[in-house]
Parts: sequence; structure tokens; C-alpha cells
Amino acid sequence: MAKKKKYYVIWKGHMPGIYDDWNKAQEQIKAYQGALFKSFGTIKEAEQALKAGPKTYLSSGAPKSKSTGGTPRSQIVWQSLSVDAACSGNPGPMEYQGVDTKSKDQIFHQAFPLGTNNIGEFLAIVHGLALLQKQNLPNLPIYTDSATAIAWVRNKKVKTNLVNDARTATLYELITRGENWLKTNTYSNPILKWDTESWGEIPADFGRK
Repeated sequence: MAKKKKYYVIWKGHMPGIYDDWNKAQEQIKAYQGALFKSFGTIKEAEQALKAGPKTYLSSGAPKSKSTGGTPRSQIVWQSLSVDAACSGNPGPMEYQGVDTKSKDQIFHQAFPLGTNNIGEFLAIVHGLALLQKQNLPNLPIYTDSATAIAWVRNKKVKTNLVNDARTATLYELITRGENWLKTNTYSNPILKWDTESWGEIPADFGRK
């Protein structure tokens, strides 16, 4: 009898998302402090679980309680790049930036008249990957606080309902370039999820909340 297929939801790990191969899923939680994951029998269950969050499925709850203090800041890789996006209205005027995680010095910045936060997060990651490749820094991690953007980068595909017209023509051109870059390039830079609840806002945050 064939072994029943399982789907592994990684809520908290190097690259959160859904995996249908345990070896690949294991790579996302290996050496990750406070990883949260669970297996499911169908893709539908896995998708629902990823959306609902770990507290619904893990009886022990997320390891961010007062008793554990969450993921300690000592786990932060300070020699890294942090990226973030800000959007007024979502959709609305959007911008993204990349900064040095430790010094918060701005490394790059882009602004657009109309966009969404998730698109900005995606483009920021790809911008960072391309820049680090150009600078021959293949092992420097990139921090983001967007699980959606991490999934889009992993799948090399943006899923958005943003209107495609003259206002967003440049943005859509960059999205296509970003997707093509991911399909035609390889990278080894770890893309890490910033633990906002434990560490506070990501260093690249625009401070407009």
C-alpha cells in the first residue's frame, strides 16, 4: 500500500509555508529557535491551518508566552539585510527599503504611486537578493516580517489583485522582472522571518503604525 501523502505547515521557520516533502520541511526548522510546524493529511487542511495560525492547532501554543519570553534577541543575525514595505491605503502609495540590520543605515529605497504592502515586501526581498549577488555576498541573510512575501519568493510567483493600468505599469514591470530573476538565478542567502512579537519592529520598518 502506498504511503499516504502528508503536507507540512511551517508557521515559524526559515521559510514559512506548506511543504509536501519532509526533508524540505525539515530544512526550514533545523537550527531555528522556537520553530512551529505540524503535518496534515490534505492540502486543503494545510492551507486552512497556515491561514488560521499555530494557536488553533498546537495545544502547547506558540512559544512566545511570558514563561518563555519568546525568541531571544540573541538569536538575531545582526550581520544581515532587513527589508520592509509601507503602503498608505493598501492599495495606495507604496514604498520599500532595505537597511543594514545592525546600524539601520539605508541601503536601497523605491517608491511607487500605487501598490500593496505584500508586493512591496516581495520586491524588497528580490531587490536584496539581486544586490547581494552582485556584491558577492552569497551567505548574508535577509530578514522580512512578511510570510506572504516569503511564500511568493519561494514559489517565484506574485498573486495579487492589484489593478493593472497606467498607474501600476512600472510596478508590474518590476514584478515580472522579479519573478524572472528568481526563475533564472540561484541564491543561497537565507531568507529569515523577523520575530516582531519577540524582537519589536524590524529595523527596516518605516515607523508609521
